[in-house]
Amino acid sequence: MYWSSWDAFWAMGGHAFFVWMSFGALFLALAVELVLLRVRRIRALGDIEEERELEAEN
Repeated sequence: MYWSSWDAFWAMGGHAFFVWMSFGALFLALAVELVLLRVRRIRALGDIEEERELEAEN
């Protein structure tokens, strides 16, 4: 791809709104997935720790 200027690059041939909103949606989805992954990991580690404590009591 070739753009004659930075303005042409940012305008994306008149489709800038859709192109940049798509990138925004992608980055938002990635950020949400990373947060949810961290939450699931913390919960799983908590469950493992709880199970170990129950086994230690028996």
